Amino acid sequence: MQIIKNNWTYLLGAVIGAIGGYIYWRYIGCSTGTCPITSSPITSALYGVLLGGLFGGIFKRNKVNKQ
Repeated sequence: MQIIKNNWTYLLGAVIGAIGGYIYWRYIGCSTGTCPITSSPITSALYGVLLGGLFGGIFKRNKVNKQ
């Protein structure tokens, strides 16, 4: 549970990215099926997870030790 608590920004970004990738495939996608990223809903969602996780990491705060 501590892992989730420490990395919630990455996880939230990944979930939002997966949803966004699927929505992109569903409504925009590739009509011919030859596009490597948007031809499959799984591939599109996985790219969304990757980009969403990276984007979510931007908002993670660093802890500062005061001595």
